[in-house]
Amino acid sequence: MTDLLRRLRTRLTQDMFGPRRPRAERAPARKGPHNLFDAAATHVAACAEGDEERGAEAAGWVSPEALAFGINELACRALIALARERRQSPQEVARDLLSLPAA
Repeated sequence: MTDLLRRLRTRLTQDMFGPRRPRAERAPARKGPHNLFDAAATHVAACAEGDEERGAEAAGWVSPEALAFGINELACRALIALARERRQSPQEVARDLLSLPAA
């Protein structure tokens, strides 16, 4: 199950941000205030890429509650996009991703 989630995160990250590039080639760190969606996107992408340092940094940009809300919103949008791509219901896709039997 963990492998399935890791593959999904990698695929979503690549679809949203392109293939992973070495840290030296990435854009410089953003200066200025961060919003909850910026923090959520950075945190989830960093987790998908295995970059714990960047994920922890993004988690500190907003309150834990705001980060949780942003991550939830990102998950909902990703699930809807994947369901449309697969031409399945979000419920079917969510259960498949979590290796749950069909409802």
